Amino acid sequence: MTRYSLLDLAPVNDGDTPRQALLNAADLARHAESHGYDRFWMAEHHNMTGIASAATPVALGYIAANTSTIRVGAAGMMLPNHAPLVVAEQFGTLESLYPGRVDLGLGRAPGTDPETLRALRRDHHSAANHFPQDVQELLHFLDPVQPGQRVQAVPGAGTRVPVWILGSSLFGAQLAAALGLPYAFASHFAPDMLDEAIRVYRDQFQPSQRLAEPYVAAAANVFAADTDAEGRRLMTSMEQQFIALRRGTPGPLQPPVDDPDSLGSAAELATARHALKESAVGSPESVEKWLKAFSERTGADELILTGQIHDHEARKRSFAIAADAIQGLSA
Repeated sequence: MTRYSLLDLAPVNDGDTPRQALLNAADLARHAESHGYDRFWMAEHHNMTGIASAATPVALGYIAANTSTIRVGAAGMMLPNHAPLVVAEQFGTLESLYPGRVDLGLGRAPGTDPETLRALRRDHHSAANHFPQDVQELLHFLDPVQPGQRVQAVPGAGTRVPVWILGSSLFGAQLAAALGLPYAFASHFAPDMLDEAIRVYRDQFQPSQRLAEPYVAAAANVFAADTDAEGRRLMTSMEQQFIALRRGTPGPLQPPVDDPDSLGSAAELATARHALKESAVGSPESVEKWLKAFSERTGADELILTGQIHDHEARKRSFAIAADAIQGLSA
């Protein structure tokens, strides 16, 4: 059966607090665990009032402490924002506390705006150019200590936390293939190069001590409900968030609306719908049909499901429907 995992951005709903968003995340993780999800991913974003997962390792520690078996992972840590040693220490700490349950996905994007980058005190352009070298340095800190090695990650050294490369272009696919690492494609918001990136990754994959065969995950949004109309209505919260981000006015996640065409201009709607085209929307039957086609088309080893849904119970219901659909594909 295709493995499936859940990406949660800990959305802060309009009128709620980051605390409530993180409490919801823990509740969602327990829900995902009970429905057979393999991993619970969280992602690093800064200066966004609608996302509560900026301190990703801290948030993941809270999730791990409130679950029993589901893996927890960053999808991802934006490595240009951090020193590789610090990331190795953070995830080495998580692995030491929750052995065998931690994954570390690395991205090259900043996860924020230029002004916030300056507040992070990182030269992003220079750091992004050194991303391949920083990935290798991080891997070194997670490997067993070598004779004469003067700098160690404590905790971290020897934990060999599984490291993933995340991407939305061919760059990440080529790097993951060259280093022999698992690869995850962010098709839930950047769908254009999904098929080519998967092909390049598989064609160019070089086996490593960490991974003998290529392993690829593809991300998709899920807005599942009892009917097609209700699923489509749930999706409007994420469309609003996407349009607000493109306008430079990001904020809390807004309630859904009945008329999707009222959310923005024709150009804004076209841009949002193209970016979110890899989405399973509607009734259980519609969602199962869509996920089956997506899985067959990509041949992904793992599906990463996400979806910014305003009502927490509706979001849990959506992910339960999706889990049932994927399990049904292999029945």
